[in-house]
Amino acid sequence: MGYPQIEHHGAKDGVTGSCHQLDMNATTSLLVDCGLFQGDDASIPSGEGGSRLPIDFPLDTIKALVVTHVHIDHVGRIPYLLAAGFEGPILCSEASAKLLPIVLEDAFKLSFSRDQQRIERYIDIVESRLVALPYQHWFTLVDTDELNARIRLQRAGHIIGSAYVEIDLNYPQAGESKRIVFSGDLGAPHAPFLMPPQPPERADILVLESTYGDRLHEDRQTRRQRLEALIEQALQDQGTVLIPAFSIGRTQELLYELEEIIHTRSIGASSLANMFPSETVPASSSASVGASSLAKSNSTEQPPLSTETRAAPIHPLPPGERAGVRETIPESGITSERVGLRSKETSLAISSDAEQPPLPQRERAGERGQKTAQNEAPLAENHSPDQSTTNWPELPIILDSPLASRFTAAYRELKPFWNQEARDRVQSGRRPLAFEQLITIDSHSDHQRIVNHLTQTARPAIVIAGGGMCSGGRIVNYLKAMLGDKRHNVLFVGYQAKGTLGHAIQTYGPKGGYVNLDGERIDIHAGISSIGGYSAHADQSGLVEFVTGMQQWPTEIRVVHGEQKAKQALADVLRVQYAAREVSIQTEPTN
Repeated sequence: MGYPQIEHHGAKDGVTGSCHQLDMNATTSLLVDCGLFQGDDASIPSGEGGSRLPIDFPLDTIKALVVTHVHIDHVGRIPYLLAAGFEGPILCSEASAKLLPIVLEDAFKLSFSRDQQRIERYIDIVESRLVALPYQHWFTLVDTDELNARIRLQRAGHIIGSAYVEIDLNYPQAGESKRIVFSGDLGAPHAPFLMPPQPPERADILVLESTYGDRLHEDRQTRRQRLEALIEQALQDQGTVLIPAFSIGRTQELLYELEEIIHTRSIGASSLANMFPSETVPASSSASVGASSLAKSNSTEQPPLSTETRAAPIHPLPPGERAGVRETIPESGITSERVGLRSKETSLAISSDAEQPPLPQRERAGERGQKTAQNEAPLAENHSPDQSTTNWPELPIILDSPLASRFTAAYRELKPFWNQEARDRVQSGRRPLAFEQLITIDSHSDHQRIVNHLTQTARPAIVIAGGGMCSGGRIVNYLKAMLGDKRHNVLFVGYQAKGTLGHAIQTYGPKGGYVNLDGERIDIHAGISSIGGYSAHADQSGLVEFVTGMQQWPTEIRVVHGEQKAKQALADVLRVQYAAREVSIQTEPTN
């Protein structure tokens, strides 16, 4: 059988576990990603719950691993790959080289050991294998009389450091050549921080993701307006807005958008203050005292409030840390392979103590942070019933994910990879990832106290907590405590794979259903909303444009990394595009 050949070890029957092996000849192959399975993808089909963690394919021909980006469904099985004996280099973009050790350290802790010495030895091994490749530069993998293989990474616009992979294969003795492109995960246009992906010039074979192959996203401006409006509406319920977020990419985009909303609202508030320079603000613009008053005062006394703003009992917000440094279609030849993700995080217990000991001091937003006094001005518990507008400049934004905090700090250090808009914000003196209202929670004890405090007071706040699909992480404790309370709201801004808790809440919550959490039935009374425009994946239009934007269209497309409906829809649209252009597609067997 001729080469090249492609084997799919993941992202074939679902939306996670990306892992593809490109056999360049009988003795040489390249592995593209080695990701973790999640949700329903995490069990072996017909295997009665058997694990899909072990590496079940031979490694003898694999000369290198190339990582498209550092999301766990693309890199989470690397510890198992190394344990199985893989000794080759790990190729990735320059930004991914900085982020990957953080991801793999966490994956190692969850899968193998929390012994610090073992962790450090493991990370040393990972770092010694990393080969950071600049975008747009060809890198030679193999150069022999039989095979010449080179690789190039191009911006994918999914998260910082994400790339699609171009591989040129030349067979001198046979006088043949092929270009294979692996899309990895492609990003949506106009994403915060990122420059949009540009289609490759050509491809003979394309392995294409299809996460959102059956839908179109809202544009960025619409999604920001929806985000603002949904949070406004949710906070009128006089409770907390919970946003489950992936630690890397989604969290940082949310912070970026929230900073923009706060900045815009602050300008509006300044204009209003100029119009009404007296100490008493009109009732129509009244708002609760929030995080900024907490940040600006070292006094235990509450600043004077007008009668219009004195709306509710005052409860101090337990201090955390101010944000600182830390599918087969033979007729067309378009085939599809499925994908999936598995979370290894374990949910944390909730303390039910009513009385809480004092929390540690907070840090101010900044590159390093400045300590403030522990006793600071308290915040209002909630909005008064007659309030119709949230006081965004004084609304606490709580980031409760140590891993997300580490990635946010790393994002700040990767400003050279930001797009021009983001860099311009920094130049103007703004801090899109370290703004004044941002509070980070690190320790488990502080996390427990914040959960208890927000549950008991139902004060207005936005919480971004780790565990994007709610299958683990700190978001689980918030859900346990708040999902049954109609005052609170859950806002989904990312894909929820089938079989995950997030998918169950998203599906059954709006219908007044329930979920089981650690054996306990919880009836869902909290508001449930979703914003599709915040997906970091390209929608159907973006995926089609990635193909049709090429000067030379692929003769074979393998649609992967999507549920069956999404893959089929994308394949159908592509078939129409090819028929309209009267381009034939060569049919290739699917592994």
